[in-house]
Amino acid sequence: MNLTAIQAALRDAGYSGWLFYDHHHRDPIGERILGLDPKAHITRRWYYFVPAQGEPHKLVHRIEQLRLDSLPGSKTLYSSWQELAAGLEAMLSGATKLAMQYSPNNAIMYVSMADAGTVEFLRSIGKEIFSSANLVSEFEAVLSEEQKTTHAAAQKAIDAVLAEGWKEIGRRLRPAGGKPESFTEFDMVQWLSEGMRREGLIWENGPNVSVNANSSDSHYEPTAEKSSPIREGDFLLIDIWGKQDKPEAIFYDITWTGVIGREPSEREQLVFTTVRDARDAAIAVVESAFVEGRTIHGFEGDDAARAVIRNAGFGEYFTHRTGHNIAVEIHGPGAHLDNLETHDERLILPNTCFSVEPGIYLPEFGVRSEIDMLTASNKAWVTGEVQRELVRI
Repeated sequence: MNLTAIQAALRDAGYSGWLFYDHHHRDPIGERILGLDPKAHITRRWYYFVPAQGEPHKLVHRIEQLRLDSLPGSKTLYSSWQELAAGLEAMLSGATKLAMQYSPNNAIMYVSMADAGTVEFLRSIGKEIFSSANLVSEFEAVLSEEQKTTHAAAQKAIDAVLAEGWKEIGRRLRPAGGKPESFTEFDMVQWLSEGMRREGLIWENGPNVSVNANSSDSHYEPTAEKSSPIREGDFLLIDIWGKQDKPEAIFYDITWTGVIGREPSEREQLVFTTVRDARDAAIAVVESAFVEGRTIHGFEGDDAARAVIRNAGFGEYFTHRTGHNIAVEIHGPGAHLDNLETHDERLILPNTCFSVEPGIYLPEFGVRSEIDMLTASNKAWVTGEVQRELVRI
């Protein structure tokens, strides 16, 4: 835990302090920020208050009184619920504006870890509760230079695996002097997975390889038991992600689409062009904000992409947010590009990573075009290869 940095951020935000609270590991965000053991035996409530200035304070149960000893600050013990209530009042005396893992109306549910009853009690003793969402982004989503390097390594590896994957599909369908090989989406998932393993990458689930109507399911997962064959004439989507197998490594996550053994139909080309232009509109909004030095919220990137798709008449077929934060987890704790599933008012901060991935999902096929972006204090950029046309296999 970087106490100095946390307190400086609290003063900048105008908060009295940040109240962390846990019970049975209900708040993994707080555990990570405080550097606590995620496997520790926690059967009683604990509270840790970091004031904007001064010494932090702990409130822990007597039978788990060592639980927060790795953290700085004084300590109060409780056993009864009456002692707990009195301890909270005393610990927070003089503090009025508290940041917590809370979101008004559960709008940013990714940080809504504090239960309603705890918030109700704190309000009953005169406390104002504010969302810690932007604080969480600052301490969980902002990347070090070393982490950016891990993202670049994953990008280089995955871009190469995917490029070879398109060729592998062609080789299997049109072997030199032989009969076309019968293979499925799941077979291609296995081939891509082996390629990433050779590069030393790790991931959860996926990758996703889907043909024709299956590509209309944005979270389609082919399995050995349920998988469609890949054939000449198919429309094909590949979504692939991974990271280096080392602590604090950052994911790389992309989606490309193509056609096999033919030119795209007029409708396929129209849908792809619309998605590509929507992606580029979101990229441009983010790039310009950072170059101009103005703040930008997550929802603004979504608005830019969604307007292009809506204006082309496909609004009802764009059924998910435009992008998600990327960090140690594939769906990270920072701002998402979202004004559909949530109204994400979190700021897109310098030195963060996120995807831009608008999509249109018609009944017969779906198109998604996904890239990743990184930001710095005065610029934002796409980190890997950018698809401009449908791949021809």
